[in-house]
Amino acid sequence: MIAIIRVLFIVTSSLFSGLFFFQYSLKAAIISAVIASVAALVFIIAVEYISHTISTRMVIAALVGVFIGLIFAHLLVIAFVSIPLAIQPSTVKLISAIIYHVVGYATVLFFVINCDDIAIFDTIVPVKREEERDGVSYKILDTSVIIDGRISDICDTGFIEGILVIPNFVLNELQMIADSADSIKRNRGRRGLDILNKMQKDQRILVKISDVDFPEVNEVDAKLVKLAKLMNAKIITNDFNLNKVAEFHGVKVLNINQLSNALRPIVLPGEEMAVSLIKEGKDPNQAIGYLDDGTMVVVENGRSRLNSNVDVIVTSVLQTTAGRMIFARIKED
Repeated sequence: MIAIIRVLFIVTSSLFSGLFFFQYSLKAAIISAVIASVAALVFIIAVEYISHTISTRMVIAALVGVFIGLIFAHLLVIAFVSIPLAIQPSTVKLISAIIYHVVGYATVLFFVINCDDIAIFDTIVPVKREEERDGVSYKILDTSVIIDGRISDICDTGFIEGILVIPNFVLNELQMIADSADSIKRNRGRRGLDILNKMQKDQRILVKISDVDFPEVNEVDAKLVKLAKLMNAKIITNDFNLNKVAEFHGVKVLNINQLSNALRPIVLPGEEMAVSLIKEGKDPNQAIGYLDDGTMVVVENGRSRLNSNVDVIVTSVLQTTAGRMIFARIKED
């Protein structure tokens, strides 16, 4: 259908131009028809390029910005002209033109940049979300969760459904970390890239690389939030700050650390367990041990039993944002 419209536009442009100039001469009609055909082709290319690169929402935002900007500029010009100033009429016209130009441009730019955040445009041109188009659930991975590596094991279990989205700006950040002069950062970055390669090769895991970027935004976390809102996706992360920022913007977050804490066995006061004491505690006579899942166990009066396995009784459990801490005493005490 689009091809038919293109041909019709070129033919009608050539035909009308030729008929108009035919009254002068046949040669003029032929030349004008050829020029009209070329001009029509250039016009079609320009319109289709703009249609594919600029969203309808952005075009409407620009038109609304022009309308509001010119109204606001006109009010400013009326106020300026009403001020009794000893200046030439030509200067007044020049300043008025500058006001129209600057205010109109600034207003258009403001509406275009913020078109996704202006809710009134939703009633005219709703934001097309990928999940709504094809019914697929998208989950965007950030840099921290890729480097952490546990996401690969979780995907292997089948608990994560849908498509995992890796934005290009996250890949660029991973590449920068992998090329870092600091050996620790370099190893972390390379580990993240290895995990991505492993996940891509796994046929059970659906991975999509997203080219969507937001050049006007510098922070990777802010880009992740905007992309998640655009795709109606969830963000998978380990970053506590990104978790809070995303929730503030109404984006759902899956935090691997919170999942890990939720999967740890529930321990109640009075229960018995065996733990290996490996280092001294902060307070006198305290000793520290760890469970298999990494939970710290603080044992009172356990310093004398360092580097040994002991049976302890749980006295209390402290849950913090960083994880869980268990306080216990030696069973024999």
